[in-house]
Amino acid sequence: MRREERGRRVRGWTAVAAAAGLCALAAAGAVLPLRDGTDGDRRETGPTAKAPAAAPREAAADDDCGGHPEASLRPSSASGPAIERIKKRGKLVIGVDQNGYRWSYRDPVSRKIVGFDIDLAKAIAKDILGSENAILYKTVPTAKRFEAVNNRDVDLLVRTVSITCERIKEKHIAFSTAYFKAGQQLLVPRQGSAIKGFDASVKGKRICVAQGSTGQAELEKEKERLRPRILLVANQLDCLVMLQLGEADAVFTDNALAAGQAAQDPAVRLIGEPVTTEYYGVAMNEQDTDLVRRVNKVLEEYRDGGPDSLWMQAYRTWLEADLPGIEGPPEPLYKD
Repeated sequence: MRREERGRRVRGWTAVAAAAGLCALAAAGAVLPLRDGTDGDRRETGPTAKAPAAAPREAAADDDCGGHPEASLRPSSASGPAIERIKKRGKLVIGVDQNGYRWSYRDPVSRKIVGFDIDLAKAIAKDILGSENAILYKTVPTAKRFEAVNNRDVDLLVRTVSITCERIKEKHIAFSTAYFKAGQQLLVPRQGSAIKGFDASVKGKRICVAQGSTGQAELEKEKERLRPRILLVANQLDCLVMLQLGEADAVFTDNALAAGQAAQDPAVRLIGEPVTTEYYGVAMNEQDTDLVRRVNKVLEEYRDGGPDSLWMQAYRTWLEADLPGIEGPPEPLYKD
């Protein structure tokens, strides 16, 4: 690409790049970065829910993780080792993403971390510690988020984490009940893209995806059939920057996140249909069963109230403009 053409293109993305730069200032206030040494590194390898909340469902006694990975422990307000550890510390340490516009991001004016996920995190802190401000936020790269949970660098993750069987069985992660439904979809430039969807049109195209994400797993599964060029990055926002700079042809990510990015930048758009059906859950250490049950108790209260519920209030504040038509959260599913 000629220098002057590249310059014009980069200038066209100034607003979003500036926002990304602001989000990168992780050390201010009560937000601490969790370093992994891979930030910015990249390497190359080969309909959102609209159902209203309903009564809790029961998983079959013999239902394994693969059938319903979103099934979680029944809610309880009882305190156990994890809750007592948090109370003794006086702070709830939560792993977040500062770059998920509308979900979890640093507001450039207030300099505070805000978003749909942050409202939920505050509700959890208020229930356990009596104050929604009793939180220590840690920014966690996508590729290192489960390691942070297993090492107890964070008490829990609230950062659009998809619930999967592999993460439960192999990463040893426990999840809350589902609090949002999403799916993997392609984000492309609004002008000039030859990609039509998750089909043969991606052959030979540079598809950027966050390492360790469900998007990567889906791309790897379809690699032989669709033959994309997969670009791996440490954080999902890096993909948007690569798309802006012409270094990627598309981004493959949760449509809920991509809708926020499209809202930031009118030069990109979602294309095709969601490829997967995924549920977001709060992720915790599998040994912290009392914390899992306590979070599920908070979620029960968070969903309660129909159109006046805290969940719907957060949805209207953060997501409705970009993801219209959602009537309520997914119904919880319990396994015991």
